[in-house]
Amino acid sequence: MSHAESSLTRTWLALCPKGLESLLLAEISELGGEIERETPMGVYWRGDLATAYRVCLWSRLASRVLLPLHESQVDNVDQMYAAARSVDWPAIFPLSESFRIDFHGQTDFMRNTQFGAQKIKDAIVDTFRELTGERPSVSKEGRVRIEAQLRKGKLLLYFNLSGDSLHRRGYRLQPGKAPLKENLAAAILLRAGWPATATAGQHLLDPMCGSGTLLIEAALMAADMAPGMNRQQWGFDGWLQHDRALWLSLMDEARDRRGKGLAALQNRFYGFDIDADQLAAAQKNLERAGLSGYVHLERRPMQSLRIQADVIQQGGLVVCNPPYGERLSELPQLAPLYQQFHDATMGLPEWRLAVFTGNVDLAKSIRRPLHKQYRLHNGTIETRLLVFNAADERSARPQTSAIRGPVEAFANRLKKNLKPLQKWAKREQVTCYRVYDADLPEYAVAIDVYGDWLHVQEYAPPKSIDEAKAERRLLDVLAVLPEVMSMPSERIVLKRRERQSGKRQYQKVDSHQHRFEVQEGAVRLWVNLHDYLDTGLFLDHRPTRLAIAKMMSQRERGSRFLNLFCYTATVSVHAAAAGAHCTSVDMSRTYLNWGQDNFSLNAINPAQHTFIQADCLQWLKENVSERYDVIFMDPPTFSNSKRMDGVLDIQRDHAELIELAMARLAPNGVLIFSTNLRKFELDSTLTERFAVTAMGSRSIPHDFARRANIHHCFHIQALA
Repeated sequence: MSHAESSLTRTWLALCPKGLESLLLAEISELGGEIERETPMGVYWRGDLATAYRVCLWSRLASRVLLPLHESQVDNVDQMYAAARSVDWPAIFPLSESFRIDFHGQTDFMRNTQFGAQKIKDAIVDTFRELTGERPSVSKEGRVRIEAQLRKGKLLLYFNLSGDSLHRRGYRLQPGKAPLKENLAAAILLRAGWPATATAGQHLLDPMCGSGTLLIEAALMAADMAPGMNRQQWGFDGWLQHDRALWLSLMDEARDRRGKGLAALQNRFYGFDIDADQLAAAQKNLERAGLSGYVHLERRPMQSLRIQADVIQQGGLVVCNPPYGERLSELPQLAPLYQQFHDATMGLPEWRLAVFTGNVDLAKSIRRPLHKQYRLHNGTIETRLLVFNAADERSARPQTSAIRGPVEAFANRLKKNLKPLQKWAKREQVTCYRVYDADLPEYAVAIDVYGDWLHVQEYAPPKSIDEAKAERRLLDVLAVLPEVMSMPSERIVLKRRERQSGKRQYQKVDSHQHRFEVQEGAVRLWVNLHDYLDTGLFLDHRPTRLAIAKMMSQRERGSRFLNLFCYTATVSVHAAAAGAHCTSVDMSRTYLNWGQDNFSLNAINPAQHTFIQADCLQWLKENVSERYDVIFMDPPTFSNSKRMDGVLDIQRDHAELIELAMARLAPNGVLIFSTNLRKFELDSTLTERFAVTAMGSRSIPHDFARRANIHHCFHIQALA
């Protein structure tokens, strides 16, 4: 490229994440660009090629730098193709370069971005073929990237000068578990006032540093290092107007500034985390960024945050991106996390705090004066950056109790329930029971004790309840539970209770194994609060399990017990402990294995009993020879498992199931049928053919008294 072409002033477009436009505008102006206008997610500006290169190399905020090539109104696909044909593509990149099209947007005549990209590609290829007789190749890895945007019938074509997104600096090959994009991290630091803090010779601490993105971006700023220096490829590498000599001179200038900046660096950087793998990733990233030795990393819990006294006195910024509960199961541990953050940073009372979070309610535990807050986006998640000033008198005031305000009514009700239930549970030798079940409608949760764990189920709020208000109440519940229940937050498991279809309630929700034993009367049982929507033990069936145990103990030893849809075979364990021979049938091998483990836990040899993996309905139809003294059946409300032939609908199919099971009863036998379908109605023909006793409240446990309709239970026998 000639000197005249390099010095030519043109219009450019720099794009950025939503919410960073004003910061990007200021940055481009500082880099020498003449601002034309700000747009959603971008800034148009004018400058020569050197300025455009500087933006590519030095912008900490931009995602892409684009050179506008064409803009026109188009009303159909043919006009879009013609508009793309009007561009002199052979003047932009050579035939030897492969290219790719990035197509964004849609309109009435163009709904498919892949088809849109195809039409632009056709226009480019046809232009080359007409002028040169040959065509360039198209590749997803092409160095030349053409961007097409279709907005409200207007087609805009750009040459992508920067290439891959500028947030990819080249240092982060190990991004960590919940990484921030580098340009968003830079924006957080700019909004938090880090450049002025760094210039004043102060320091930076990230107590939950993860893979180190905030630390690295802060050090790059303080050391005057160009964020793009580690990138190996650029969009302009395949551009015919690329001025390589000019680019190399700017790179030399950046290297010189880096050397001087690192030599003069007085700021200290501290990164703490409890995850050793995250810290290892951070160390690798620091090495690739050329900052190894400039940042102190240490495995340390936030509660024991510690740095040198002279560094504390000099002042600085605490910045962090704590987890904010995108997964419901994280909330019990996050509710106290922000309080711990507040307490830990009170050791740095004069430092400013910057907390990037998607959950402002959680951040209310930070009781410093709020300086400013900014709305940002972390991908699709709406987030806030909260910037706090130095601590004041209120900040230092100890928070003795989380029980204050409206949640006090919930705490009082829970205390009222807890005292008699604990006495009852001890007397009955039961270590798992319900202590609260939406007693107060505004606090719509169920809380179950499982030994020294709490299982909290949030009922999905109705659409009439404001989502933010419902979450605020849930966080209040989680904040007071450790205090009321004398239970550490790490032992609180939270799930949302929604109507489940098929066997979704039996499916895994996590990939861990968290199994422990509980006691129910004379038996012990394995439960798992984490890995599944249900725990392995239906607490509301406790009276039925105990009644079956008593029933089997009153019969001759070795009496035959059949457990259909047995789940984890907890009823079978009670029956076997009472002397019965048990046959347990379920479609799930996982739960049959769990049931066998329950037998072994009670020193009952599972090999001396029968476990069958089968569709219960089909099994009843095919195996007609055996007879059983007691049969228990608790089928799902609905199931469409692929292991079944057809679909099970308990309201529709219960009569057939019951009739088939009754045919398996020995003389004087009893079938116990239970269902959790709240609106269940027993088929009237069954009461004509069999002796049916509705158990009513007799099958509802003491701790479920508030939910008398939680299930329906019937004892069914042959007519005398």
